Amino acid sequence: MIDDYFSDSFKKISQEKRDKILGAAIVEFAERGFDSANINTIAQKADISVGSLYKYFGSKEDLYLMIIRIGIESTKKVLKEIMQGDADFLGRIEKIIRTIQFHSRENLHLTKLYNLMAAESKSELAGRIVSEMENVTAGLYASFIGDAQASGKIRADINPKLFAFFLDNLFITLQFSYSSDYYKERLRTFAGIDIHEQDDLVAEQLMKFIKGAFYLN
Repeated sequence: MIDDYFSDSFKKISQEKRDKILGAAIVEFAERGFDSANINTIAQKADISVGSLYKYFGSKEDLYLMIIRIGIESTKKVLKEIMQGDADFLGRIEKIIRTIQFHSRENLHLTKLYNLMAAESKSELAGRIVSEMENVTAGLYASFIGDAQASGKIRADINPKLFAFFLDNLFITLQFSYSSDYYKERLRTFAGIDIHEQDDLVAEQLMKFIKGAFYLN
């Protein structure tokens, strides 16, 4: 639960002030990683004292984990809305792709932070939260694929759980291609394009790739 990471004092301040604190923390953790992130810098950018920050959050770790939790809860909500919508199989996948493109731009530092977590000393702790998200994603995608399979809309010779894993890997790579210099450069190497200038082309070609995997000619 998000409430596990902050005190009652944090609830009592204005939404504007809460957003400013969390925004400063996201940028600092994304740019410097958990170990090198400086609480003093976060407090300064949020225009509060270090003492106040520790009054709102018991530790640097709590602040870090809250940010991860907020991002994950937001993603879960968006995914469920798409999956419960009335779009067909490919329509839902395209909505996910377009949502990734939009949110990766709008939440650049949060996306970058997810990419850094695997190399962090706190990755095991943050991973417990992320695993909750992956369990939800795995279930949603596998069910989504299985339902389409049962209704005869996609090929019958695939494993829904494995294809859910493959599909999610494509989405993760797309997400990181907007925030990670390494992934951006990989795209330039393979395709000779800048992802920030070719949203429609990337979405169109990714949809063709996915369609080829799920449908028999």
